[in-house]
Amino acid sequence: MDGLKLEQRHGKGRVRVGRVWREPSGRHHIVEWNVSISLLSDCLTAYTHGDNSDIVATDTMKNTVYAKAKECKVPLSVEDFAIILGRHFTSFYPKVTAAIINIVEKPWERIHMNDRPHDHGFKLGTEKHTTEVTVQKSGGLKILSGVEGLAVLKTTQSGFEGFIRDRYTMLPETRERILATEISASWRYPFESLASLPEKQLYFMEKYTDVKKTLIDTFYGPTKGGVYSPSVQTTLYLMAQAVLARVPDVSSVRLKMPNLHFLPVNLSSKDNPAIVKFEDDVYLPTDEPHGTIEATVSRGGLPSRM
Repeated sequence: MDGLKLEQRHGKGRVRVGRVWREPSGRHHIVEWNVSISLLSDCLTAYTHGDNSDIVATDTMKNTVYAKAKECKVPLSVEDFAIILGRHFTSFYPKVTAAIINIVEKPWERIHMNDRPHDHGFKLGTEKHTTEVTVQKSGGLKILSGVEGLAVLKTTQSGFEGFIRDRYTMLPETRERILATEISASWRYPFESLASLPEKQLYFMEKYTDVKKTLIDTFYGPTKGGVYSPSVQTTLYLMAQAVLARVPDVSSVRLKMPNLHFLPVNLSSKDNPAIVKFEDDVYLPTDEPHGTIEATVSRGGLPSRM
């Protein structure tokens, strides 16, 4: 119809796949991925004229995930698998101009028995490795990686003072509180074309491990004494700053850190004014409602393109 503009994409969501690799030594490796695919393609006539001749069926996308997983003969990262899928969809189908691949990896971790790693035994961990990879038909590339559900807590070395106070403010100032959060982090790599990708095997797994370790180390500080946090905002910035300093291949970092509260418990009654008197010892854990703190930190002080 005249005067209308149509922008569209289509894909397949929540394609779950498990892949096991078996080494000759008897050691196994397993990943469990939740894959979502979104294709940008020139198939406007499917919308305007009922002509499906340029559509990649979403069922075909699902089957492609399993076929490509089968073709991967060695363990690989979610980023590498997303790049493989993006390359396939943009090169195999003439009408597809770009592919956006999102993958969340379930955290199966190898168990240890008597301090030795088990060949084929795994347990479910906590935080999840994520990625969003955009591949253009031209070879253009954008890679965002991340971690979700990284729960951290320290029982001291945290406070909150000097904030705005008005008639609605009831929160007392403190230099002694529990700091708990569940970190969602995402970071961008500088690679902007398929040709610029590093050739090192498991490169992205190595960088994921480096970033996660940096976030954890900065949050807690040294094992003896730790590091003081005057606010979640300060700690968030120091964590992002440390990632950019220690991992040169990361160009920007976005962090979301909800403030999961541990509220002091004081209990009293008419007959007993001190059933429980709070002495930095008994708390009510709660995550509703919670504070929400998030920020993006980029190199050079430039606006992030995440």
